[in-house]
Amino acid sequence: MLNNDCLFCKIIKGEIPSAKVYEDDMMLVFKDIEPKAKVHLLAVPKTHFALLSEAGEEGGKYLAHIFAKIPDVARENGCENGYRLVINQGTDAGQTVRHLHVHILGGQPLEW
Repeated sequence: MLNNDCLFCKIIKGEIPSAKVYEDDMMLVFKDIEPKAKVHLLAVPKTHFALLSEAGEEGGKYLAHIFAKIPDVARENGCENGYRLVINQGTDAGQTVRHLHVHILGGQPLEW
């Protein structure tokens, strides 16, 4: 179920444009508008929950699918030599959009 007030839900519904790199019935992957690396993609489930603690069993199915698809999406978008995955959880972690999403960062050596 999508949330009418959520930025990422609006992107999923096509109400807001994005630079899509992959889409299927369970997820959308698009380029971050404020990239922190040469490749910076966002993998978003096509159901709304803000935090891992809200995912439940249904959200877990979406997350399992996302993590199964990320290696191919990352490789096809310039991350052949590796990539970093980040999931920010809440305001203190820097989560600015309250729809769970996975950052895929790569295309260059990344510092820790």
